[in-house]
Amino acid sequence: MNFIVSSGALLKQLQKISGVLSSNNTLPILDNFLFETNGSELTITASDLETTMAVTMPVDAKEDFTIAIPAKTLLDTLKQLPDQPLTFSIDKDNFKVEFVSDFGKYGSVGHNGEEFPKTPVIENASNITIPSAVLTKAINKTLFATGNDELRPVMSGVYCEFSNDNISFVATDAHKLVRFKRDDFTAEGGSSFILPKKPLSLLKNTAGSNEEVSIEYNNSNAIFKLENTKLICRLIEGKYPNYDAVIPKDNPNLLTLNKADFLASIKRVGIFSNKTTHQIRLKISGSELQLSAEDLDFNNKANERLTCQYAGTDMEIGFNSKFLIEMLSNIDSEEINIELSAPNRAGILLPKVQDTDSEHILMLVMPVMLNN
Repeated sequence: MNFIVSSGALLKQLQKISGVLSSNNTLPILDNFLFETNGSELTITASDLETTMAVTMPVDAKEDFTIAIPAKTLLDTLKQLPDQPLTFSIDKDNFKVEFVSDFGKYGSVGHNGEEFPKTPVIENASNITIPSAVLTKAINKTLFATGNDELRPVMSGVYCEFSNDNISFVATDAHKLVRFKRDDFTAEGGSSFILPKKPLSLLKNTAGSNEEVSIEYNNSNAIFKLENTKLICRLIEGKYPNYDAVIPKDNPNLLTLNKADFLASIKRVGIFSNKTTHQIRLKISGSELQLSAEDLDFNNKANERLTCQYAGTDMEIGFNSKFLIEMLSNIDSEEINIELSAPNRAGILLPKVQDTDSEHILMLVMPVMLNN
């Protein structure tokens, strides 16, 4: 069995799905890419059982076949070859794989493709179609806020909530929370599920800017279909926390300031904060914001002042500088609003101007107890 394919095009497709490969697979067959031809179309699949990703590309094939080819050997070889036609020869009796380039011949032993885990079939699925740019933005704005606590796996993913009115993507680690909402996309009936980090990172790096992404989902799996790429992932089981209950609704104090200036100031002052708490103190009075931090163990301290717009009572409140830096780095607006109610209640960060009227980004950060 022979087929001819461009080495550059093949490498590009393999790199798309190589992120699925795990270094500690429970099944040795998962260390391979599954190659399947159907006419002049080649489908290549990678899986770690939880996440499966497949790409399709045109090839010049003599007949249909299925074989698993060692992933690392193939990737490492293709990276060292300039773009050129490669001729693959496969012995279906002993699964030997040979490919010929302009430089010479290379051989490896593959595996029976029938042993590769079957791609899950999603039954009774609901579906929604959204532009890849919207999906990518939703992932970028929320993924950083997910948690890493193995005891609370539901917080390690992004919560997707689709309704007749809007779609929402939410992430939280109990210290910070991000909600990305779009009013211009809806799904029939109410549904929600929790997507793991790994497939979201793969999607973010795969989706083109002008593609439509079809999402099909049921209670256990979700499938994302792009132009020539398909990603299937198992959903995180469990009930997501009632995030809406922790968002303060009454915040009488409103702080408005330039995002770039605020972010730069936090980065400078945060260097001098305690290396465990990363505590930074915000003292707001009138049109002045004072930022300060200190580390008593090393006798470090820093203090800066910024001009701001503030409507509310004078306040001192502490935050983790690392959390503020992460959140501000993911807000696109030149100016931001920070809504506050009390020093022991969460602060809400909002872009002063949302990108579109139908897009709403809300970020919440819990305060830290101030040292006297």
